[in-house]
Amino acid sequence: MASTITGGISKRIVGKVVHYAIAIIAIVFFAFPLYWLLTLSFKTRLEVLDPSKLGFTPTLDNYLIMIRHWGIDRYLWNSLAVTLSTIVVSLAVAVPAAYSLARFDYKGKESLAFWMISLRMLPAMSAVIPFYLIANLLNLFDTHLILVVAYMTFNVPFSVWMLRGFFAAVPRDYEEAAMVDGVSRFGAFLRTTLRLASAGVAATAILCFIQSWNEFALALFLTGVQAKTLPPAVTFFMTSVGVKWGELSATGVVVTIPVLIFALLSQRYLVRGLTLGALK
Repeated sequence: MASTITGGISKRIVGKVVHYAIAIIAIVFFAFPLYWLLTLSFKTRLEVLDPSKLGFTPTLDNYLIMIRHWGIDRYLWNSLAVTLSTIVVSLAVAVPAAYSLARFDYKGKESLAFWMISLRMLPAMSAVIPFYLIANLLNLFDTHLILVVAYMTFNVPFSVWMLRGFFAAVPRDYEEAAMVDGVSRFGAFLRTTLRLASAGVAATAILCFIQSWNEFALALFLTGVQAKTLPPAVTFFMTSVGVKWGELSATGVVVTIPVLIFALLSQRYLVRGLTLGALK
């Protein structure tokens, strides 16, 4: 009896040790690239070219060059403006579309839904030339507007499919009870369904933020100087005489930090949204 209890406790201890070891290995594996990027951004050019040298004196020269010489702060503002505008407009279009797919039955609904998600499967590079021609025709090249429209092409279908599941998880009884009390369908949607699915809307907004913020191909080919965002600005440091790893790493840190901060601040909404409807 005692040996059985001891054996059970030993198995639990071994299991916990294995779980913690796997977790630590996973954390190190995924955190090491970020650590390497951060350390490179604080090294001089000579120290960057000698990775065997672990000890170094941190310097802000790469960040100062990045701001003063390359004007990265302007590209940071462009990224924020385009990304936030894309999120607002995409959700304004996707919320009513997703609600109609979740609540109403009409001919061709599933075909329409599949057609929308098929747009999300379209590679970004295949849409560059059409958007480039449209931008030149309408004199929208190198503007925030063409980037917002281009990003919506991929964010709206994704948002519709995400939100459709969240709205469908909210029972119809809540809306019907509100309409019995004299509230219109639109009012019932705002007061019940949208409020109960707010975590799902927040999760969709977070994923749209990450997708729009990291977009490279469309931003590279549809902008020149005025509306260029941070991801294509990274190419500035790939010169004919070599890659400027210090400035490139500093820019990579600036690109990564807003996403990390946004994800940490909205982490609970993301978890709640992605698990909404999973359990009844």
